Amino acid sequence: MSRRSRVRLRPLSPARRTLVIGGLTIGLAAGLLSAAPPAGAAVCNVTGITGGDVGSTGSTGSSDLGWGSADFGSYRAGGKKPQGPLPKLKGATTAVSWVTGPRSPERTDTRFGITATDVGVPWENGSGQILMAFGDTWGRCAGQMVWRHNTMLRSDANSNLDKAIRFPTAIPGAVRSGASVTPAHPTYSQPMFNAIGVRNTEVGRIPTGGISVNGIQFLSFMSIHKWLGPGRWSTNYSAIAVSRNNGQTWTVDNNTIRVNLDLTVPGVPQIARGHSRFQMGAFLRSGEYIYQYGTPNGRHGSAFVARFRPGDILNLSRYQYFRGGDGWSPNPADAAPIVGLPVSEMSVAYNAYLKKFVMLTERAGTIMMRTSPTPVGPWSGERVLIPSAHSSGLYTPYIHPRSSGKNLYFVVSRWDDYNVMLARTDLSKL
Repeated sequence: MSRRSRVRLRPLSPARRTLVIGGLTIGLAAGLLSAAPPAGAAVCNVTGITGGDVGSTGSTGSSDLGWGSADFGSYRAGGKKPQGPLPKLKGATTAVSWVTGPRSPERTDTRFGITATDVGVPWENGSGQILMAFGDTWGRCAGQMVWRHNTMLRSDANSNLDKAIRFPTAIPGAVRSGASVTPAHPTYSQPMFNAIGVRNTEVGRIPTGGISVNGIQFLSFMSIHKWLGPGRWSTNYSAIAVSRNNGQTWTVDNNTIRVNLDLTVPGVPQIARGHSRFQMGAFLRSGEYIYQYGTPNGRHGSAFVARFRPGDILNLSRYQYFRGGDGWSPNPADAAPIVGLPVSEMSVAYNAYLKKFVMLTERAGTIMMRTSPTPVGPWSGERVLIPSAHSSGLYTPYIHPRSSGKNLYFVVSRWDDYNVMLARTDLSKL
């Protein structure tokens, strides 16, 4: 969102205070989001209207993938390639298997209606399963190719990561089955939540991080205002969605909205300078705190970090922002970079083999690793896990929650195929 967007606070009572930003109306206290009526609904999405005037989709921020302009093998149109064979990587990193797509061992295209997708944020749900949230997704349902803003799968607790990530069969109403599906469409994973789907207003909502607290699932996501060039996009805001039934249904908590404006409105924690630094967010639980690593929209900013106690995850006023040294501040504008630009989507986890915290990011299609003795740094220089020359178009590397030894397992998306793969790095060979 442009910082020049017009902002107006309507003179209502505090309980009904409403923010108007560039045509998008956010009912901060009432918890309502509204805009111009979207153009249409996807045939199989029970979560509601997805919007027909999408402009362009695809979490890489590329404007090359548009509404109905892709080739994902079973759906033919100009602009994209069918899913190819698993790449053969060199060095310390091995491509284990496809996680999604027609070539995946789990055949997500026929079992879950996921022919093409990306992101695949994984997190432990607190009771033995790994949940995975995906971005823009294409798949067949009711005899046609259907697009949705996002979706989620639940992986088998017994998955052997040296072979593949396994997903149980989806069963309508079963909250521990492979996906949230309906009796009418039992092989079509439902969207978690929809965007408005109006061009130049909100064209998508993309997950960026997930965590479980006391059995409740929390998902950080960004609201996409407009896709720009490759690796560049503008956001309206970031926020957290909540599920109390293992990801079966989700509700966006509007108290967690961080509006992407260089502006502070006293008494409205959703509007504060510095929120632009946390438009994408990855979670790490360490000690008594949850740390959230933030970057601005796109892949060209620095990385920042905030912390909060688990019980305060939905209370922005209790967040503390790292300002360097041993200092923490309640003001997001005080957040200091922990890693200099350019930083992409990221994931952070503690690795018992290295006895350090590990951060994965991507730059120009190369997958990078940094390490640190603490959650806030100092972070090391970059170590290359997958150079772009070995497999072009890689992005969104996310560490698998079951990865803690010398084999670092992570998922990563590849743009040409528009699907997610599982990779393994032997840390002893770096």
